[in-house]
Amino acid sequence: MTGSEEPPQFRLAYVPGVTPSKWVRIWNERLPDIPLTLLQLSVAEARDALRDGTADAGLVRLPVDRTVLSAIPLYEESTVVVVPKDHLVAAVDEVTTEDLADEIVLHPLDDVLEWPRLPGQPAFERPATTEDAVELVAAGIGVLVVPQSLARLHHRKDLTYRPVTDAPVSSVALSWPEDATTDMVEDFIGIVRGRTVNSTRGRPAAQDKAKAKAEPKKQPRRPDAAGGRRKPPAAKKTQGARRGKPRRRT
Repeated sequence: MTGSEEPPQFRLAYVPGVTPSKWVRIWNERLPDIPLTLLQLSVAEARDALRDGTADAGLVRLPVDRTVLSAIPLYEESTVVVVPKDHLVAAVDEVTTEDLADEIVLHPLDDVLEWPRLPGQPAFERPATTEDAVELVAAGIGVLVVPQSLARLHHRKDLTYRPVTDAPVSSVALSWPEDATTDMVEDFIGIVRGRTVNSTRGRPAAQDKAKAKAEPKKQPRRPDAAGGRRKPPAAKKTQGARRGKPRRRT
């Protein structure tokens, strides 16, 4: 490696509510010589980072621009409504969007849900962020519908949440630039999909190295002490009939 070359590193963007720690741990175990750098970004920033090459891959929320980005959906999140603990909604196990018809439902500018029609009554002004909207819920201004991971991320002791059974869901995916599917990206895809080190769909070089490490070395044959060939074992003698005539008794 020359002085002008930078050491390899894998840059992984992730959005609020997504927890990459499990996959990062496996990466560090399998590829300790390649550091993984985490980039915590907003949903819009993560998409931009993938497009301009700031990140090699990202754990993002769908949809993404599939004309330039590849994506593997990983899971869908439940959607919940965040309310004060003394709110009527807190007394039930779950609600529908119709149950929120008379509520002021806050709709932050960074909302990650795709609504065909917004539930409830609109607020006078849209909060800039989900975090700001949570503060307004705590102040009794309205309620907020978000993926469950964001409700947990912005948890407050004076707030709670309940599932909204008919609300849109948010899908989390692994995404990367379509024209930059590098070996490191392939390695991370394998980790996220649960492939083992010896998986047949992993990188050939890594598989061969792991296989060579796992197989015991063959021991050379040892010559006998005299340095020559060993003599084959003598054949066992079988007992046959006696030759000649039997002797007569006198």
